[in-house]
Amino acid sequence: MSTPHPNPEEGKQVFADDRKYVFHSWSAQAQISPMTVAGAAGSYFWDYTGHQYLDFSCQLVFTNIGHQHPKVLEAIKKQTDILTTIAPQHANVARNGAAQRIVELAGAHFSKVFFTNGGADGIENAVRLARLHTGKHKILSTYRSYHGNTGAAINATGDPRRLPNEFSHGHVHFWGPYLYRSSFWAKTEEEECARALEHLEQTIIFEGPKTIAAILIESVPGTAGVLVPPKGYLEGIRALCNKYEILWIADEVMAGFGRTGKWFAYQHTPAIPDLIVFAKGVTSGYLPLGGVVISQPISETFNERVFPGGLTYSGHPLACATAIATIDVMKEEKMVENALHIGEKVLGPGLVELAKKHQVMGDIRGVGVFWGVDMVVDRATREPLAPYGASSPKMNEIVATCKKNGLMPFNNFNRIHFNPPCNISESDAKLGLEIFSKSLTEIGL
Repeated sequence: MSTPHPNPEEGKQVFADDRKYVFHSWSAQAQISPMTVAGAAGSYFWDYTGHQYLDFSCQLVFTNIGHQHPKVLEAIKKQTDILTTIAPQHANVARNGAAQRIVELAGAHFSKVFFTNGGADGIENAVRLARLHTGKHKILSTYRSYHGNTGAAINATGDPRRLPNEFSHGHVHFWGPYLYRSSFWAKTEEEECARALEHLEQTIIFEGPKTIAAILIESVPGTAGVLVPPKGYLEGIRALCNKYEILWIADEVMAGFGRTGKWFAYQHTPAIPDLIVFAKGVTSGYLPLGGVVISQPISETFNERVFPGGLTYSGHPLACATAIATIDVMKEEKMVENALHIGEKVLGPGLVELAKKHQVMGDIRGVGVFWGVDMVVDRATREPLAPYGASSPKMNEIVATCKKNGLMPFNNFNRIHFNPPCNISESDAKLGLEIFSKSLTEIGL
């Protein structure tokens, strides 16, 4: 594997070319200063000065097997010699192998995979499948959510990125469970679960069940705060969907492929969705790939009926070969089991221990290698360290200090998320917590 070789002059040129030619997402172009990344290996990446970062962000929570895994790189190289690309109407071995593996991971209720290029277009096609299958048009989703930046996906999103992009129709939002900042005046997980489900049922009734095609939820909302649902909530979603003849779309784009210590996050419960959207971890981000896992009844709807959707690169053989290699290596090296172990033995108890020292740490929640911490001004009032929809000087200082000390966290609003690779070692997981604690201490928190 490669290691850092400082080259500051090249780094300056990379930065200059980026600023000259590249238009960045979600940014005011003149106000950003992108990090120039020179290389990566395992749980680390580095810049052109040679400064290393322990990657507790997995970039945008997708490098589930870490950076530059040699077996997956070799599989990509081999596939380039066999079939680099082909139009999606043609069958090929790589796409078949990826689809078979993904269906088997999802379970017997599912039959086929519609491949997309990423998570957002996976959401688009899941919504399309649900509307066509049911003949209904509304999609219900939570306020604390992110589903992607395309038409239906961004309108289904709950966070502020939706607001400049509300152009698609038929989307209704509701409150999901979040005990720490409960919308239901709940005092316990049981109360939060029951009241959240009661609120959802009332929303269904008042919107009209005969107009609602699907309930779309992240099995564990990620960017919104790693909001692990209370016990019984997903089962309650399933029961409401059955009662009112509504489909359940599970967004597993961030939570899937080992992130929570299961192949899919909904598998922590006995509840089974009708459609599963995946992306990110399926290839560890090495090549773009997403898709929808389709249950048997929905698949059969289109046996004699045309599905009116398609993408030029759907099931791209190079990406599918990457998915095969990623899934196989995760199984061989027991990465999903490791993710669960790291959460139970290192990250969970470690964060609780750090909170005894750092009063700025409020609520701590997570599972596997998927953790979020509410950073607060005051634990008694739970006042967030940054306002909803924005950052703050103090949050910026926390993130900057972590980076200076060699840790790359994932941050959003007043939260710090801890999302290392599924195959991170115990020693590196502990090191990440030590760097976080050191960084808080340095700035007096």
